[in-house]
Amino acid sequence: MGIKQHGLMSFAAVTVIAACLLIVSTFGLIAYNIDLLIDGLASQNEIAVFVDEALSREEAQALQQAFESIANVEEVTFITREQAFDNYLETMGEDAYIMEDLREDNPLRDEYRIVMKDVSLHDETVDQLKAVSGVASTNSEKEISDRLIQMKSIVNAVSYTLIALLGAVSIFIISNTVRLAMFARREEISIMKMVGATDGFIRAPFVIEGMTLGLLAGLVSFGVEWVVYDYITEKLVESSGLFSMIAFEEIWRMMLPLMLGASVVIGILGSVLTIRKFLRV
Repeated sequence: MGIKQHGLMSFAAVTVIAACLLIVSTFGLIAYNIDLLIDGLASQNEIAVFVDEALSREEAQALQQAFESIANVEEVTFITREQAFDNYLETMGEDAYIMEDLREDNPLRDEYRIVMKDVSLHDETVDQLKAVSGVASTNSEKEISDRLIQMKSIVNAVSYTLIALLGAVSIFIISNTVRLAMFARREEISIMKMVGATDGFIRAPFVIEGMTLGLLAGLVSFGVEWVVYDYITEKLVESSGLFSMIAFEEIWRMMLPLMLGASVVIGILGSVLTIRKFLRV
């Protein structure tokens, strides 16, 4: 095989492809963690639903079933007007005593806190909540929902672009490695074609070579990724206290087949695209 005959080129191919896979996987994992963070923030983006004052406490509590029947509603929490008043006093801290006189004439209403499954359906969900009989008004931070959706779109777009670019670079490297091996054996290939060898017979060793190089690169990048990811998680992210990242031990079973599969596909594609030119004898 050309791997031994062109060891330096094969080593360079494995190194470059592993580097590309490492960059893609690292950025992909960071994007995945950001995606989880955004989903977590989205789950805290609640809709406040205020109950009509004309309803009794029992009637107000009976609205929960109607809210839970709405498709995009993830969680429903009922808050009495007394609980709402206490929560408001807590936000005032030491100045809470100023509002104590209003306890007997509590101006707040019974309310519900609604958590959505999908923040992109914010407007539709609010309309459905308002349509429930007994709802006086709703309050929500739609701007936050819009920003979360925008952030998620940007992260996904950058991830897909990076994967496409580095994937193309890897295929180019594999192609050049296989091209070098085929160029060295071009006379042999011509003779094989003249004596009746099929394209598949000639193609097989080069495809295996590209697949092997890709597989080696995938294994190398996976091992390095584990070390790099743990370092980023422990030394840079966790120590900063900004947010937490999922442990690699929890996702390695997902990452290993993805990285090996991607590397093998890249190796085969790079080989096949190059072989097609040399088989036109």
